Amino acid sequence: MVWQSILPAFLASMVEFVEALTIVIAIGVTINWKSSLLGAGTAMLALLAMVAIFGTTLVLFIPIDILRIVVGIILVFFGMQWLKKSLLRYSSLKALHDEAAIYEDKIRELQNRGDIDPGKFSGFGFLASFKSVLLEGLEVAFIVITFGAAAGTDKVDGIFQASIGALLAFLVVVTLGLTIRSPLTKIPENTLKFMVGIMLVTFGTFWAGEGMGIQWLFSDPFLLVLVAFYLILSAVIVWWLKPYGIAQK
Repeated sequence: MVWQSILPAFLASMVEFVEALTIVIAIGVTINWKSSLLGAGTAMLALLAMVAIFGTTLVLFIPIDILRIVVGIILVFFGMQWLKKSLLRYSSLKALHDEAAIYEDKIRELQNRGDIDPGKFSGFGFLASFKSVLLEGLEVAFIVITFGAAAGTDKVDGIFQASIGALLAFLVVVTLGLTIRSPLTKIPENTLKFMVGIMLVTFGTFWAGEGMGIQWLFSDPFLLVLVAFYLILSAVIVWWLKPYGIAQK
């Protein structure tokens, strides 16, 4: 199904692009936009090459059932990391992710360097922007390749659909960033991370089971059962941890 590739890729990419944009804007405002945008653009080209190379490898050489088992297990562990952070934040055991605070911290860090020339290309600014976009983009590339390749029998079409989801997220974040030129603090990133975590463990469980030969009841609609299960489990965990978060305040 198309939504199995596009929607998870869109939401996960939104989170990563917001985090990358925060650093890119900080470098652009503090050092100069030329260095920041060149670094970000170079990183995007490198990521596109990675998706083309590794996506092609998955399509040509790995059988779909083996791919679903491997991808499913990876997605479950990957999703559990996102859920762990979200549940700790909802339980007040971990501070909420604050893009505005991160932005201000990065501004201060860059200003403390003391060797900023706004009219001159900055190798430091280029590398800092490149690194931030590349690291966040690698997670986007992972989502695009794994969701796209394992979502259906046609791996080429799946990767293409997931790429559309990531591209839409990129366009939304960049458009908002160019419009307001400040961190996208209005985007509920903590909620997005929780939703993506639920999606990752849900699809990971579903695909790993398919790869192992499990015939899920009702086929694709059983994904809703898995979503409900993980939502209930998450609510129970938050309820269990909440008293410890309150005690820390």
